[in-house]
Amino acid sequence: MDDGFNFKELDSFQKQMLEVANDTMPKESKKFIRKEGTKLRKNTSKKARQKVKKETGKYFKSIKRGKVYYYNGNLSIRTYSTAPHAHLIEKGHRQVTKDGKEVGWVDGKHIFEDTQKEFEEQYFKDNEEFVEEIVKTLLVNKLKG
Repeated sequence: MDDGFNFKELDSFQKQMLEVANDTMPKESKKFIRKEGTKLRKNTSKKARQKVKKETGKYFKSIKRGKVYYYNGNLSIRTYSTAPHAHLIEKGHRQVTKDGKEVGWVDGKHIFEDTQKEFEEQYFKDNEEFVEEIVKTLLVNKLKG
């Protein structure tokens, strides 16, 4: 169960600025991605608590934020669930009696998918702010140096 970001909508200037940020300010870039991953995890947990009725707590506690890594040359992070039954909640499953007779289908809740779609807009806003911050920092450094 992982959830990623779609960078298709970033214009070329933002892509160039992100590359500059990754080269000149790698710690800040990783910190930004980590922070966005934490926001995504919180939103996913909130959505899970809204959609999933049964509250044993294991599923909710299993929603985690991964580490920052490079995927296709871009910094990435994922949100996932470590619960062994998470895929059943996410995608749906057959409902079976004790003797093995199939009696129905339980629809998936699509928690990670829905959260990803909702989070994209917020991510792009945060990304624009980060790019603006980078530009300001680089300009101040050039004027000083």
